[in-house]
Amino acid sequence: MLHFHIPNMTCGGCAKSVTKALLSVDPQARIETDPPTREVRVDSGMDEGAFLSALGEAGYAARRPA
Repeated sequence: MLHFHIPNMTCGGCAKSVTKALLSVDPQARIETDPPTREVRVDSGMDEGAFLSALGEAGYAARRPA
């Protein structure tokens, strides 16, 4: 399971955009978004870098939580 912190994911609309970007990398991924904590969890066998790249292209700079 991959975890990302997305500082500018602040609402449900953002969460939908984040989910769409992540599913573009792996349509079979299980994704859990939590806008109040700005965290997203991704259950996928794909490379973390591919997800970070897709999020960046969608305008959501992400990083691994501290």
